[in-house]
Amino acid sequence: MPLYAATIFFSAFLLFLVQPITAKQILPWFGGSAAVWTTCLVFFQTTLLLGYAYSDAVTRRLSAKAQVGLHVALLAASCALLPIVPGIQWKPLGTENPSLRILGLLAATIGLPYFLLSTTSPLVQAWFARTYPGRSPYRLFALSNLASMLALLGYPFALEPWVTTRLQSYGWSGAYAGFALLTAASGAFALRAPGAALASASERGSGGESRETPPGLGWQILWATLAATGSFLLLAISNHICQNIASIPLLWIAPLSIYLLTFIICFDATRWYRRQIFLPMLAAGLGVMGWTLADSDLTHQLQLQIGVFCAGLFLACMFCHGELARLKPSPRYLTRFYLMVSLGGAIGSALVGLVAPLVLPAYFELALGLVACAGLLVFQVRRMHFVFVGLATASLLFSVGAAGWSIHNFYENTVLATRNFYGVLRVQEWNVGTATYHRSLIHGTILHGTQYPGPALERRPTSYYTETSGIGRALESMHPSLRPLKVGVIGLGTGTIATYGSKGDVYRFYDINPAVIGIAKRDFSFVGKSDATIEIALGDARLNLEREDAQHFDVLAIDAFSSDAIPVHLITSEALAIYRRHVKPGGIIAFHVTNRYLDLAPVVQQLADAQGLHAVLVADDGEEPMGSRSDWVLLSDSEDALDVEGIDEVAETIEPHAGWRLWTDDFNNIVQVLKSTD
Repeated sequence: MPLYAATIFFSAFLLFLVQPITAKQILPWFGGSAAVWTTCLVFFQTTLLLGYAYSDAVTRRLSAKAQVGLHVALLAASCALLPIVPGIQWKPLGTENPSLRILGLLAATIGLPYFLLSTTSPLVQAWFARTYPGRSPYRLFALSNLASMLALLGYPFALEPWVTTRLQSYGWSGAYAGFALLTAASGAFALRAPGAALASASERGSGGESRETPPGLGWQILWATLAATGSFLLLAISNHICQNIASIPLLWIAPLSIYLLTFIICFDATRWYRRQIFLPMLAAGLGVMGWTLADSDLTHQLQLQIGVFCAGLFLACMFCHGELARLKPSPRYLTRFYLMVSLGGAIGSALVGLVAPLVLPAYFELALGLVACAGLLVFQVRRMHFVFVGLATASLLFSVGAAGWSIHNFYENTVLATRNFYGVLRVQEWNVGTATYHRSLIHGTILHGTQYPGPALERRPTSYYTETSGIGRALESMHPSLRPLKVGVIGLGTGTIATYGSKGDVYRFYDINPAVIGIAKRDFSFVGKSDATIEIALGDARLNLEREDAQHFDVLAIDAFSSDAIPVHLITSEALAIYRRHVKPGGIIAFHVTNRYLDLAPVVQQLADAQGLHAVLVADDGEEPMGSRSDWVLLSDSEDALDVEGIDEVAETIEPHAGWRLWTDDFNNIVQVLKSTD
């Protein structure tokens, strides 16, 4: 028993520890998008399904000796693929499908090791059932989920802040080799066990509605549906949280830990899941989540959003996984049960990670997930007391109404909506037919630029880019002797900065999202009517700048942070070194750090100090007509470049934060830069 338990615990720990390690390694290659984590989860869930299918097949078709022999051979082969460090040949070029690129990268880097880790829990539980006939193996499933949760919680607090990403990969690879030896020992122990059948007909599951007859198709579909609903909501809520803050391990891990916690509780013992308690709580929770999603006034209340949806995810997963625990079969059919659970998990993750971006114009999957969960609740309580049926039905009706209202809010004033791997874009029109008619670009829930299309105003800089903003002052401060100017801009948006261009100037924009480029050219005229020569480079800006020869920019604007989901890899010491290579001596690097939740100015100041640069903060209150409040940090290797009229009189010093570590590619800490809320 201890050997089997240790093997399952260690495998589950490594299985979930590798998820944030690998995702964080590749996050900078794909623009820091929240969809990177979602796509990774699709791979992890799908590979888990393949692992469970393997376990189900070998336990039903192979003898114990053949099972162990095959598994040990595969483990030896997987060790030859270590360490799990992605090759640079997988870096994107900017034209391929990011989701397919990520799936291929993960398959080549961690595919076989992850597959074999996925097989361990059901396979070793089958060996346990053979070794100890009559004893339930299902508590080992709870143990595996406990190990998984410990790995996830340990990563952002015990590992990520102290160990570089590369060392994490090498350390995990060494631990995997130890796991392979432990699994081989478990297999050898299973072969020495008494020669009972892998799952005798007399074995019984503990508690719940354990089933001795072979589970029919209806039961298997129900298992998969329950698992799919929990997985669907996990990814939908993770997307909802990450799209407005940052795609970082801490925010990936919180919902996933809740998801695993419910598995631990429900499969430890059936007494923890009380239907008469959790079913009414879920009905109420679905209503609260629906209201929070539909009420646009609550969109930017960070603490409320995280609290409501994490609590709601707990209730929904307690329902899904509690019902699964009630309906689990006897150990004879445990590998089929786990196969259907993993199939459901893979379906749920694929619907959110792969299908939704192709068929839904916005993040509607959370609203649809709430409706699906309420519908499943109605189905499960159909034979219970009418009070439960009434609560479930009311929850379903309210969820449908809330989903409809949230979709209505999304389309209000919207003339164009599009979605891809990098997020949701909307073009909205306001005050049509009046003198203040204007058009705005919204990325997620964040303004990315505004234009007043009338002839008198269409070439006026607006929002975060007016003459009183940091970037406006930086461009206007350039001495006439320096002209024509060459200006680089990371993040196109509507292309508002192009309005500063004069004849002979060159403005080179970098943007990873082809949809943004199309909208800037088609729906806004800043780029098309600029007097400057406009160049647009598609692809991740940092990767493009790494590949390009020095551009000799007079000003380089880093404008990728106005969206509250920030690409962290653009604000590290290594990134700043790349920017400096492309900026002339005496030039200005301008970081746009306007953010609702994160105080990024001290991070930039620390980067500047580490590389001997001068830095000032220009905070604009946005009172100028057509302006918005903005914060820009201006950096230069020349103090004189910042001590000029237009900058000097508004420049503010940035208050340092003692004890903060320098942000690098291997280390960044979003928690320390969260703004305090009243």
